[in-house]
Amino acid sequence: MKIIILFLLSKSKTNSSGECPIKCRITYLKKRKEFSTGLFINPTYWNSKKQKVLDKTKHSTYSNTQLSLIKQKFNEAFLMLQIQKKKFNVNDIYSLYKGEKPKNELGIIEYYQQYLDKSKKLIDIEIQQSTWNKFKYIKKDLERFIFWNYKKKDVLLSKLNKAFIDDYEYYLKTERHKKQITINKDVQRFKKVIKSAYTYDLISKYPFHNHKPKKVINKIVYLTTEELSNIETHTFSQIRLQQVKDMFIFCCYTGLAYLEMSNLRKENINIGFDGVLWISLVRKKTNKTISIPLLEPAKAILDRYENKDSLLPIISNQRFNSYLKEIAIITGIDKNLTHHIARKTFATTVLLYNDVPMEIVSELLGHSSIATTQAYYGKIVQKKVSLEMIKLTKKL
Repeated sequence: MKIIILFLLSKSKTNSSGECPIKCRITYLKKRKEFSTGLFINPTYWNSKKQKVLDKTKHSTYSNTQLSLIKQKFNEAFLMLQIQKKKFNVNDIYSLYKGEKPKNELGIIEYYQQYLDKSKKLIDIEIQQSTWNKFKYIKKDLERFIFWNYKKKDVLLSKLNKAFIDDYEYYLKTERHKKQITINKDVQRFKKVIKSAYTYDLISKYPFHNHKPKKVINKIVYLTTEELSNIETHTFSQIRLQQVKDMFIFCCYTGLAYLEMSNLRKENINIGFDGVLWISLVRKKTNKTISIPLLEPAKAILDRYENKDSLLPIISNQRFNSYLKEIAIITGIDKNLTHHIARKTFATTVLLYNDVPMEIVSELLGHSSIATTQAYYGKIVQKKVSLEMIKLTKKL
């Protein structure tokens, strides 16, 4: 339980003046840390046994003073860490010598910001800007929570435990009024950041080890065959509503998300191996290439806008959903109509209710795995089975 400080020459790096750098090696608990002192000396004038420069050189006094100061600072850092009565390693001693915080003294917010800074450079390489933004929003919620619960700006990573996580979830539910599904997503992102801290040995225990997200009953909102037909056959007098209706119906028969619909270009429409037109693109959310057959109702809509630069009119997501509210009222649909419902309608009313297998639905939706599709649409399949069994019962 003692620190060993040793100065040695790096003779392999001797320069043109015949001098080589003096390195310092500290050893603690059989672990070493080496670094350059910034001092150079002719090997002839070095006394390794006494760990000093011989008086024969012009700068011997300065060099020996610097070596003595280095040794003194290391001993002070070692003593300070011992007083704190916390576990530490050779890297912590070196960090304190350099005037840096030991790794285990990093705060949650402090590390989270480091994570954001590092991941920001991966935007458009491994992650999307929208994904990075979501992680940034979590940091703001964490800052608010820590001040609300601890009356501090930050809390040490080493203090992070299950109680912190439970209190954070409670805060999101009671103070931020978030739904459980949103809370689960927020905690999942926070969990990813903390897992990286654990991977880099910044914390000794993984606080999420026994944490399980609370179950959420996924209620899939989609249009029935009748509701889809009501919108599809209705002609709106206002051009803006007619255009939004066309784009919505187009997505009901293709399953495209808003961003994919907005960025659809002529090069995304190709004739497939079967002689049929297909939509081919890369889902930004999963970075997965998807191919969707262009069904006749969707093709008919594209034909109406074929002279446009983009295949469909351009409109903001906010305005799109606002117009859908008007469309729902006019067509008598008592549902909170949003663009995402078109994607759900494609999966259920158009595909699953027409006996398309789950694995094909998963492929067409561009999900990262079939487990995702089953988690969302498993109950829809059960309902379909139930309806078929009712028909069978009547026949029998």
